[in-house]
Amino acid sequence: MPGRAPAQEDDGEASSLVRPYAVTGGRTKPRYDLAIEALVTAAPYPPRDVAVLTPEYRAIMDLCRQARSVAEVSALLRIPLGVARVLVADMAVEGLLRLHQSQPSTTAGGQPDIRLLERVLSGLRKL
Repeated sequence: MPGRAPAQEDDGEASSLVRPYAVTGGRTKPRYDLAIEALVTAAPYPPRDVAVLTPEYRAIMDLCRQARSVAEVSALLRIPLGVARVLVADMAVEGLLRLHQSQPSTTAGGQPDIRLLERVLSGLRKL
């Protein structure tokens, strides 16, 4: 079952040595379209005991006690963005996380919303 911790671990550093494709079960895309700016919060009453979750799931649950974007989860946990998107989507499907996604930011012609792009550019300049 995804997100379930292994029966035993050799040492405390095992999770940091796991390859990203192993963490996601070889998947590179989330189960549904998940924007990197989507906000994520931990479910107030998870459907199962968080003590039996994988170290990655537990770290995401702890981090998302406050609203975080998927990009922040990736950066703060130092995991690739693709892996974060897959894990967050899986956790949302399992009821461990709540997603707060806005509507797609495209115009009628399918082009990105210029206001969103300007906000992103402004944020990048502030870095």
